[in-house]
Amino acid sequence: MSQSKDYDEKADHGSSLEKGAVHDYVVQHTDNKYHFDAADLDRVQRKLKQRHVQMIAIAGTLGTGLFLGSGHSLQAAGPLGALIAYAVVGTTAYASLCAVGEMTSHAPISGTFPHFAARWVDPAFGFALGWNYFYTNAISVPVEITAAGILLTFWDDKHSHQAGYTAVICFAACMINIFGVRWFGESEFVFSIIKLLLITLLIITGLVIDLGGGPNHQRLGFHYWKDPGPIAGAGLEPKHPSLDRFLGIVSVIVQAAFSFQGMELVAIAASETVSPRRNIAKAVRRVFWRILLFYLLGVLITGMLVPYNDPNLLKTSGTAAESPYVIAMTRAGIKVLPHIINAAIFTSAFSAGNSFLFCASRVLYGLALRGQAPKIFTYCTRSGLPLAAVLAASSFGLLAFMNVSSGASTVFNWFVNLSTVGGFFGWWGMNLTYLAFYRGFKAQGLDRKKLVYYNPLQPYLSYWGLFWITLFILINGFTVFWDFNASSFLTSYINVPIFIGLYVFWKVLKRTKVWKPHEMDFVTGIPTIEETEIPEEPPRNFGEKVAAILF
Repeated sequence: MSQSKDYDEKADHGSSLEKGAVHDYVVQHTDNKYHFDAADLDRVQRKLKQRHVQMIAIAGTLGTGLFLGSGHSLQAAGPLGALIAYAVVGTTAYASLCAVGEMTSHAPISGTFPHFAARWVDPAFGFALGWNYFYTNAISVPVEITAAGILLTFWDDKHSHQAGYTAVICFAACMINIFGVRWFGESEFVFSIIKLLLITLLIITGLVIDLGGGPNHQRLGFHYWKDPGPIAGAGLEPKHPSLDRFLGIVSVIVQAAFSFQGMELVAIAASETVSPRRNIAKAVRRVFWRILLFYLLGVLITGMLVPYNDPNLLKTSGTAAESPYVIAMTRAGIKVLPHIINAAIFTSAFSAGNSFLFCASRVLYGLALRGQAPKIFTYCTRSGLPLAAVLAASSFGLLAFMNVSSGASTVFNWFVNLSTVGGFFGWWGMNLTYLAFYRGFKAQGLDRKKLVYYNPLQPYLSYWGLFWITLFILINGFTVFWDFNASSFLTSYINVPIFIGLYVFWKVLKRTKVWKPHEMDFVTGIPTIEETEIPEEPPRNFGEKVAAILF
């Protein structure tokens, strides 16, 4: 297809080569209303290094959802029920990350999967997906700030101090993002190491306790899988035990999903990553083992250490005191570790808030680049920081002060539900967009296998993810139909009309259309491999060889 004169003139006047040249053998869209070529506006810089990306991929989403939330899952569904719920949600998270990883391997540009949706599904779908993902991440910032503040009550339970702690945590998260992506990368690198050490410590300590190595020398094995049993009932259908146990498993889906939320951070950071295709490919390939080792093994150990009817699991302190690992250590007579665990979980909550703030700001920046958000949010400093978008996302952190007056646990649970269901739409959109991407690539004679990363299980992985995530969206608030509560119903399902409303609004306003496979643009504004990747230097000594294996 020939290029338009306008585009040629633009290319001749210094279009950023690094952000993507245009080739003339596949479809290009030069219509200004789509803003597919945002190359000259995109001012972010590639400052995230390989070690940053790999550590974020390995431990970036390990947080309160796993360290504390696994206790709630155990109490609600039992050891086997919690393991099944985490496994099912884990497969959908993996499918979603593989989908966005492959698309990012083709187009490591600002805007990430909402822009992919606009480019390969429908601009209105991209608009809805982008704004949904922005507010999901923006709302998650005060969720994690609230969680971090509550964790401090393990040492200081004076309610009057909460406002001060919240202010300090909020300020610190905002400043790390305002200092720029390099500071963000270094902070997440350190936090990820702490989280890796914590989950490794918990799993090993849990195994030692289970095998009778604790001070009380009680060997547990799978005792609690027999008494009180492997699966807990939801208490909704006591006359039908089998159905009640099934509902128990379904009831922890949202909690399990919150533990996995944010896995796609590495893809969102692609436009600010050195050699993005190689580094994101490496990160995505490791995610399967991360889910298996940290999440599923962690939940399995939890179910071996504490019975699901332990009264301590019913407490909602929000501190390490409700962690099943701490409960197990207390039962075994270990006294020092709970303080260390609480400190490490605090850093993980802060890290999660930091990451959600980064994601929210970059998605808002991507929307603004494509004309789907106010242009002021495209403003970047000379060092490549999208400052206006960062400040807008940071303002949501102030919502954490709501916990000071209205009760931290109520606000926390309300925000968790709202943000997690919004996250489901993000995953759903990734898989749907991938299926369109797959069809378009095939229709235009392009070979996926030539991408730096592709998954041989596609497109079946995305069909799997799409099926389950659709179910999650529909059933996430099912308990409300047994005991109707207006606020619970709204937090569970309000994202559905919001998403549809956003889609219809942009569809009507801009009169967009669903792209047919032969109309999809796989070229405009997308950099080639030569433009983004730098040669990988082979390790020269033992230390570099170890680093190459780890990172």
